Amino acid sequence: MRTLYVRVFLITIAVIMVSGMLGFLLSNIYYHAKLKDFNDEKLVGIATQMKQFVEQEPGTMEQYLNNAAALGYEIYVTDGKGNDQFYGREFREKDLEKQAVELVLSGEVYHGVAQFPSKPFITGFFDNQLSNTVGVHLQLGNANYALFMRPDVILQFGELRIFFALIGAFTIGISILIFLISTRYLVNPIERLSEATKRIAQGKYNLKLPTARRDEIGQLAQHFMTMSRELERVDQARQQFVSNVSHEIQSPLTSIQGFAQLVADRDLPEQEREHYASIIEEESRHLSLLSKQLLLLSSLEQGNEDLSKVKFSLRDQFRQAVQVLQWQLEEKELLLRISVPESIQLVGNEVLLMQVWMNLLGNAVNHLPQGRSIEIHAEQTDNQCVIQIRDTGDGIAAEHLPFLFDRFYRVDRARERSSGRTGLGLAIVQKIIRIHDGTIEVSSSPEGTVFTVTLPQM
Repeated sequence: MRTLYVRVFLITIAVIMVSGMLGFLLSNIYYHAKLKDFNDEKLVGIATQMKQFVEQEPGTMEQYLNNAAALGYEIYVTDGKGNDQFYGREFREKDLEKQAVELVLSGEVYHGVAQFPSKPFITGFFDNQLSNTVGVHLQLGNANYALFMRPDVILQFGELRIFFALIGAFTIGISILIFLISTRYLVNPIERLSEATKRIAQGKYNLKLPTARRDEIGQLAQHFMTMSRELERVDQARQQFVSNVSHEIQSPLTSIQGFAQLVADRDLPEQEREHYASIIEEESRHLSLLSKQLLLLSSLEQGNEDLSKVKFSLRDQFRQAVQVLQWQLEEKELLLRISVPESIQLVGNEVLLMQVWMNLLGNAVNHLPQGRSIEIHAEQTDNQCVIQIRDTGDGIAAEHLPFLFDRFYRVDRARERSSGRTGLGLAIVQKIIRIHDGTIEVSSSPEGTVFTVTLPQM
C-alpha cells in the first residue's frame, strides 16, 4: 500500500514533468508564432553586414569569417560547384537543398529560419541544421558565392547553459524537498484523524485532536471531536436503552414465571389461583403494551410510520380523547375545561396526534390528586397552533424536567411500575410532534404542570 507521502512525492514529480512539458510546448508555440520571423530578419541583417565587409575586403575573407565563427556563428560558403567551406562548429545535419543554393546564387535571400517547420516539441532556435539558416548572395570579383549562417547557440551561451541547468536542477530538487517537508504539516493531522477513526471503531471515544488550527483541517478536527462526543452519547443511550428494555421485560417475565409455578400447584385454593392468574394476565398485558410502544417508537425513528396527513378539527379530536378518559375523570372527580375554538383546523396524522393528546391527558389524570382540574387551551396564529394542557397538580421537581422525554424515565419509579405504565409515552409524544415539524415543552411549579405543544399550520 502506498503511503500518503509516496503519493505526494509521485504527484510532485508528475506535476513538475507535466508543467515542464506544457511550459516548453507553450514557449515553442510562442517562438514559432512570434519570434521566428523576427529572428530570421535579425540574422539576415547580420549576414548582410558580413557580405558587405567581405565584398569590400575580399582578402580578409578567411580571417574575418573565422573570427565571426569564433564569436558564435556557424557559417557555410559555397559556389554551387563543389567548392564548399565551413566555418565554426559543424552542422548537425547538412540537409540544405540544391534549390536553396541556386536561389541565393541568383541574388535572392534564403529565409530558412523563418521557413523552418513548426513542430510542437522541436524548436528551430536550437536546431543547428544547415537548412535552418539564412542565406545571402556573395560577390567576390567575377565569382558568385552563397553565404549561409546561423547562430552557434552552444558557443554563444557557453557556460550559461550549465549555469541555467544548475539553477533548474537545484530549483526542482529544493522545491521537491520543501514540498515534502511542508506536506508533513498537512499529512500528520490526517494520520491522527485516521488513527482516531480506528479508535472510534473500537468504541474508544476519548480523543484529542489539533482543534486549534484555523484552517479546514482544524475545522475537520473540531467536527470530528463533536462527532466523537455525539457517538459516545448515542452509544451510552443505546446501552442504557438496552438495559432499560431488559429490565422492563425481565420484571413481568419473572412475575409470570413465579405465579405460573404457583398456579400449577394442584393443592392451591381456587381463590388464590384466580388471584395469581389475574396477576399473570396483568403482567402479560403490560408486556404487550411495552412491545407495542417499542415497535411504534422504532417505526417512528426509522420513518416507517405512515404519515398520511388529513385536515381535521382539533376540538373534535380533544372531545374524542375526553370521552375515552371519561370514567377516569369521574372516578377521581376531576374538573376538565376545554378552550379550543371550532375554527382551529390541523393538517396531520390523526391517529398519531390522537395518541399525543391521550398520552398527555392520561398522564395528567393519573398523576392528579382527587378533586383537581385540567385545562386544555389552544390558540391559532398566522403560521402555527399552540396547544397547552395545564393541570393543578403538585408539580414536578425541577431536577426531573430535563429527563421527562427520555425513554423509560419515571419521576416516581415505584408508583409508575405498579400502575403498569412503560415510561415510553412521553418519548413517543415527542417523536410524533417532531415528525410533524412541531415542538413540545414542559414547565412546572407547585401550582401545577403545563405541557405546551406548537404545531405548524400547513
